[in-house]
Amino acid sequence: MARFVFITGGVVSSLGKGLASAALGSLLQARGFSVRLRKLDPYLNVDPGTMSPFEHGEVFVTDDGAETDLDLGHYERFTGVAARKTDSVSSGRIYSNVLEKERRGDYLGKTIQVIPHVTNEIKDFISIGEDEVDFMLCEIGGTVGDIEGLPFFEAIRQFAQDKPRGQCIFMHLTLLPWIGASGELKTKPTQHSVKELRSIGIAPDILVCRSDKPIPEKEREKIALFCNVRKEDVIAAPDLRSIYEAPLAYHREGLDQAVLDAFGIHPAPAPNLSIWEDVADRVFNPEGEVRVAIVGKYTQLEDAYKSIAEALTHGGMANRVRVKIEWIDAEIFEREDPAPHLERFHAILVPGGFGERGTEGKIKAVEFARTRKVPYLGICLGMQMAVIEAARNVAGMTTAGSEEFDHEAGEKRFEPVIFHLKEWIKDNETIARTVLDDKGGTMRLGEYDATLTEGSNVASVYGTRHIKERHRHRYEVDIKYREALEKVGLCFSGLSPDGRLPEIVEWKDHPWFIGVQFHPELKSKPFAPHPLFRDFIRAAKDTSRLV
Repeated sequence: MARFVFITGGVVSSLGKGLASAALGSLLQARGFSVRLRKLDPYLNVDPGTMSPFEHGEVFVTDDGAETDLDLGHYERFTGVAARKTDSVSSGRIYSNVLEKERRGDYLGKTIQVIPHVTNEIKDFISIGEDEVDFMLCEIGGTVGDIEGLPFFEAIRQFAQDKPRGQCIFMHLTLLPWIGASGELKTKPTQHSVKELRSIGIAPDILVCRSDKPIPEKEREKIALFCNVRKEDVIAAPDLRSIYEAPLAYHREGLDQAVLDAFGIHPAPAPNLSIWEDVADRVFNPEGEVRVAIVGKYTQLEDAYKSIAEALTHGGMANRVRVKIEWIDAEIFEREDPAPHLERFHAILVPGGFGERGTEGKIKAVEFARTRKVPYLGICLGMQMAVIEAARNVAGMTTAGSEEFDHEAGEKRFEPVIFHLKEWIKDNETIARTVLDDKGGTMRLGEYDATLTEGSNVASVYGTRHIKERHRHRYEVDIKYREALEKVGLCFSGLSPDGRLPEIVEWKDHPWFIGVQFHPELKSKPFAPHPLFRDFIRAAKDTSRLV
């Protein structure tokens, strides 16, 4: 039966609970334990799938088709454990489940209340799969004191009470602000945060204190005294040069040992940190640098493309180079020539997105990459823009476009090379959708198979002809245009097993030009870079040598 670690946050948000949770998971793995990580989010959206990337950052997609918080990406990247639908839940999902049960009459006419019905639903969620792993790490979103988070805090308090003594511990992440005028780290915000946590019945076993300065021994002792934890359980979390230094940094601070001590695990198995030592060496000792332009729609918030940025870093690790990313708003190219902006880059990436804004700029970026022979990777919408660019500028279909941007397709005012997918096969079942369906959870989501063309560039990159990748989209390239586009050199080098849905396109006469309908960045890890990103950066590295 699993031991549970509940990770909470205080003082301010965005302190790095997700990263701390992921790093702890990797350290427990390094000691030979199996782990699973979960995220409990207090917001009322059923999932983040319908949220703007400016509002919430990227949506991470699991193999089984869940749209989840980006922290699950951290969990996967640091532990290699594939997340599942049961690893992410929100208040919206919890309340939706409770109300569905009430409508069915499952509560036998009782008055439905937060306690016990909502808290029981949360506890049931936490318990899923508890017999499968040694440790279950559950991160509670937001900060202690948030009104929307109270049911979750009450649920984990009850959960710890329900379990045998010693099976659950609480880890609380807080901020130690540095006051420049007095030259001091202030512990009072941490003390108040712990006081708030204790007032709702939760006493932290371990405190993780974020600070941009080392914690003096005197302050560490003060925190331990006033927050009622051992001094050894006050863990410093200083700012790091790279997030991939986190497992080693937390190990040096004794986080994994503190957790094992809290559970009474003696003697603790010795950790094998060789994987993370190699990762750190590749991050901090590059042998060159490549510059990659990401031409996108949500460039004002880097978290909107978090997994892409990390996957590019992983590709750099594999090639022993530092990847310098520059974010370029695609709309700029709708007003200006892209050449002055893109000439200084060794590679260009156009990521996914929704809606028409910026698409003409992305098409111009694609044209620049194709005609100037610059390595290009198009992801999801980035692949569709590559197909439209080829249809317009090479195949002579000057009115080529997408049903996503022009709903007059039925009147044939443009050539819809990209169409709204209304039916597809998932696990031998037919799934049907219409444009009138709800937005949330109705896309082609999760892991699907694809078959690669023998002898194609992408088959060489993967080293196999059969792959599984994660999808998140509702528009597809229309297979009926395949013949016309392949005649001018755009190869459809990856298809769904039934041959109906194009998954990958590439230019035969280009050094490196690949567009994929799926999201390869979601499967990349620092110790196992995704083949596409590894080879994309290799191509960028080769380009840099020619400049």
